[in-house]
Amino acid sequence: MMRWTRTKGSQFARSVRVAAVAALAVAILYTTLTVVFDIVNRQHLLSGVDAQLSEHLSFATGRGDLSVQPPVVDDDHDIEAPPVILWRIDPGGHVISLSDGAPGLPKSAWTRARQPITQSLNGTSFRLLAIQSHGKLLVAGQSLADTEHLEDVLIAAELVAGPVLILAMFLGALVIGLMASRPIEQARRRQLDFTADASHELRTPLSVIEAEIDLALGTTRDASEYQDVLKRVSSESLRLRHIVDDLLWLARFDSAPPPPGAEPVDVATAARACADRFASVARARVIDLSVHRNGGDLAWINAPAEWIDRLAGVLVDNACRYAGERGAVRVIVATHGNSVTLAVEDSGPGIPDDQRPLLFDRFHRATAEGAGTGLGLAIADAVVRSTGGRWKIDDAPGGGAHMEVVWHRHHGREPGGTLGPRRVSAAKEQPLAPRAGDGDGEPEDTHVPQHEV
Repeated sequence: MMRWTRTKGSQFARSVRVAAVAALAVAILYTTLTVVFDIVNRQHLLSGVDAQLSEHLSFATGRGDLSVQPPVVDDDHDIEAPPVILWRIDPGGHVISLSDGAPGLPKSAWTRARQPITQSLNGTSFRLLAIQSHGKLLVAGQSLADTEHLEDVLIAAELVAGPVLILAMFLGALVIGLMASRPIEQARRRQLDFTADASHELRTPLSVIEAEIDLALGTTRDASEYQDVLKRVSSESLRLRHIVDDLLWLARFDSAPPPPGAEPVDVATAARACADRFASVARARVIDLSVHRNGGDLAWINAPAEWIDRLAGVLVDNACRYAGERGAVRVIVATHGNSVTLAVEDSGPGIPDDQRPLLFDRFHRATAEGAGTGLGLAIADAVVRSTGGRWKIDDAPGGGAHMEVVWHRHHGREPGGTLGPRRVSAAKEQPLAPRAGDGDGEPEDTHVPQHEV
């Protein structure tokens, strides 16, 4: 529990750091964009004021009457423009106001002719423009109070929207980070659990071998006793080899190597061959092992033949282990439309509902019975997923487990025009004699070769 809590805490801390970096990047970008926008917007507003001042001066000097205001022209401004105020500067430097209520004009406001400037007059910002006309200097000015008010409103809105946007970005990045890291963290935990389970499974036979050898070397025994020790060591060595073979198969599968060449495979033929291999398993446990064929169409699928052979071996071996003494195992191959199914039923206790979600987890076993390692169904699930099949787990009609795989049926012909794999006779039922297995899809007999990918 503490390990899980620490894992969740570290996952949350990593997500917070990532979200903070993302929010900081958005904050920098937002600040940069708003500053640039405010500068561009201010220049646009000032250029509109400068154009109005220039138009006013041009109209006034052209009419010769400085007191006449130019006609009002509709523009795209959202606020009503303040009035334009005029001043005249005599050659002697005297300032004469030509508009009512004009504020005082300092000399610095008209020394730069034809260059618009922003000047504070009586505590109010004005935009000023001066031109020469008939030996006199004319100055036009307009208050920037409304423009500055508009800019203040815009900046206030940006200051409110900025933190909200950054906070939303932080929370969004945090949620996305937690969601994205969850499957990664789950995979990491599964890998750690898998490593721990693999270490335990490998350590058990090694401990038995070491103990048997130590006992054999510690005391003097006759030949028959040494033979018994060697038999037990050989049995544990065989178990160890099966574990290593399964681990190597899963490791190669997880690394996503190119699969063996897919070909038309007759599932009925594979099921019959698998039942033949496990005949002695069923015989040793007095199990009625039979193969059934439903449907008249060829049960072809497109898959690597050795993968289907291993899948069938895992299902039949599990059924034989859980069917019990004098039980029954039925292997059913059926075709229906475009589907091919391989089902294996047993007369055992069945699969509890709470165990079904964990059925294909590596090293998971529903019971402690049997000599299996819990890797067989994990390999079977890998084969099913890689060949485009899907599982159907249910209860058998007479009790026990019903494990079924459904594939899309292959309709092609092999090169040369032949009908493809050997077709199994559609006999209704063919009881087969039984034999014993190790729980991972292969008989215990050492002369039977292991089928690997």
